[in-house]
Amino acid sequence: MNPIIKFTIKENPVTKKNSQQIFFNKKTHRSFITQSERYKNYEAIACNYIPRVDTPIDYPVRVKATYYRKTKHLVDLNNLNQALHDIMKKYGLLKDDNYTIVASVDGTRCYIDHDNPRTEVEIYHFTK
Repeated sequence: MNPIIKFTIKENPVTKKNSQQIFFNKKTHRSFITQSERYKNYEAIACNYIPRVDTPIDYPVRVKATYYRKTKHLVDLNNLNQALHDIMKKYGLLKDDNYTIVASVDGTRCYIDHDNPRTEVEIYHFTK
């Protein structure tokens, strides 16, 4: 079966969850959590590789992501997926990233490539 969409993000994959920072609002005297500059930079670069579509995907799909990280630093595969899915939603490729649309992530893997870090993404129609 051929993917309905295929693209590569040419940047070292970064997780969203492990890149959070706590800041303190001096006016309200409350702390808040925001994404790190590292994640924000990754998202800004990644958006340039997300295919533009007229209508966001709103039907069940299987997302296969092959992550090639620059270093052997351990990272949770689920956190890499969460960042990727959030970016695809934010930039209009997916209507949402809940289970009714991202029905499966079968085939997702993580490897090391010091010279060419990237994320290769293939999106397929989901079939039971």
